Amino acid sequence: MTVLPRLSLNQATVGKLSLPEAVDLCVRHDIPAIGLSREQVAQAGLASAAETVRAAGLRVSSLTGGGLFTDPTSAGRGAAIAHTKAAIADAAALGAATLILPCGGLVPGRNDLGMARRLIATAIKQLVPVAQASGVRLGIEAWHPLFAADRCVITRLGEAVDLALQFPADAVGVVVDTYHLWWDAALLPDIARAGERIAAYQVSDWVLPLPADALLGRGHVGDGCIDFPPITAAVTEAGYAGDIEVEVLSDAVWSAPADQTAATIRARFAQIG
Repeated sequence: MTVLPRLSLNQATVGKLSLPEAVDLCVRHDIPAIGLSREQVAQAGLASAAETVRAAGLRVSSLTGGGLFTDPTSAGRGAAIAHTKAAIADAAALGAATLILPCGGLVPGRNDLGMARRLIATAIKQLVPVAQASGVRLGIEAWHPLFAADRCVITRLGEAVDLALQFPADAVGVVVDTYHLWWDAALLPDIARAGERIAAYQVSDWVLPLPADALLGRGHVGDGCIDFPPITAAVTEAGYAGDIEVEVLSDAVWSAPADQTAATIRARFAQIG
């Protein structure tokens, strides 16, 4: 089996598998890294999850969790900060250098994009010392504008970079996710501007027709509309040399046999560029 040293399977791609099952899948298919979900880590137990990954010889390319900083109440925002501090500790225990943050949509009851973005910046500022002390980098992920209202008001990589630049580079970076960003005419120059701030690179394709839940409108690389090689070239030229996570959220992919999914991911990886 051909070794693909930068390939990582994001656990969300095989969402029906438990953490031990996903780890075993990576081992069977010679996938050297895995991106983890804090929810599934909790189901396995943090200590058990860390030991399972270590025993398999896998790298943890990222952990996703925490965030959601736009609660309308100070108590709710405080709880989100506490939750994210715990996620930072989990990332450190798992050996994940990056915690990918779902930042949050509009403040419920307030159609104020600026307010939501300010709350996110304030929360990240509070988390920077914790991230630095733990050796974990916070990854700000811009989401497609379809999700601005309810999931993430940061919709372009340029916005994520502007936010990250307010904080030390060792504490706050950005995530380049092809599914969310492929449409943006400013993407390639924004990748260049991000430079050392790129903390993670995630890939999946944009497929049509979109399902009722557009978040699940992803496909394997090569199944949709995205021109991957220019994006990958820009990420590489910007200096990113880390793992490339395949993150495909799709009912069709989830329904397929996991071994078939892993084999497809390996076969399509060369098309990323």
